[in-house]
Amino acid sequence: MAKPIHSMIRVLDEARSVAFYGTALGLEVADRLVFDGFTLLYLRAPDGPFELELTVNHGRTEPYQLGDGYGHLAVAVADLEAEHARLAAAGIHPGPIRDMQHKGEPLARFFFITDPDGYRTEVLQRRGRYA
Repeated sequence: MAKPIHSMIRVLDEARSVAFYGTALGLEVADRLVFDGFTLLYLRAPDGPFELELTVNHGRTEPYQLGDGYGHLAVAVADLEAEHARLAAAGIHPGPIRDMQHKGEPLARFFFITDPDGYRTEVLQRRGRYA
């Protein structure tokens, strides 16, 4: 059986992205591997094994075109309102809190944040299938 281990995104500025994901999601650099032409950074939450891999292509100055195929990453938090307020105070500009229902039943309570390269992360209230 396959075990999900990471998701990769390409970013322009290593320091800016590490700072964003550290502030926004509490992710810390678990490993940093420098190669000819690119650097890989593996970011991880202290309480989980899944990682976000940041690829920094050396010398790249133009923003990446995300296209219309990329969706979002998703994380779950214990207190959605507190997290929204914390991110707003940190200058991250979270989107509005939204509620989603399925067949008349509550499914999700969430908002989105966007990183410096335009990647979106959905922040969900920890409950139900998102516990």
